[in-house]
Amino acid sequence: MKTLTMGSLFDGIGGFPLAAIHNGIVPVWASEIEAFPIEVTRLRFPDMVHVGDITKLDGAELPPVDIICGGSPCQDLSVAGNRAGLSGARSGLFMEQVRLVKEMRNAERLRNRTALDIRPRFMVWENGVTRS
Repeated sequence: MKTLTMGSLFDGIGGFPLAAIHNGIVPVWASEIEAFPIEVTRLRFPDMVHVGDITKLDGAELPPVDIICGGSPCQDLSVAGNRAGLSGARSGLFMEQVRLVKEMRNAERLRNRTALDIRPRFMVWENGVTRS
């Protein structure tokens, strides 16, 4: 059986990559913009490539992976926040995750991959909405 691979968006300190390695999944790359979390994941996952700001990524240029994980900011969804929903500036970054998945899948089709060979096969979105 082929080993599954993963890309992590809004990576933070690498929660998704940590869960991945504990389940036999290889974290290939991560997108994060904050310096301290990037340093944490560089220590924990030295082989994982850091690809930078999600808003500047082109899915066709990312290394293909089987799973895309992301936990976009929740401030616009939280009852403790301004309740702007997915149209808010921060929580709306979820749409960047969707855009990247579509770009990656379209690039796979251009490589003549079909059906279950098209990656990413799975997208996982986590959003820990807080309540006050």
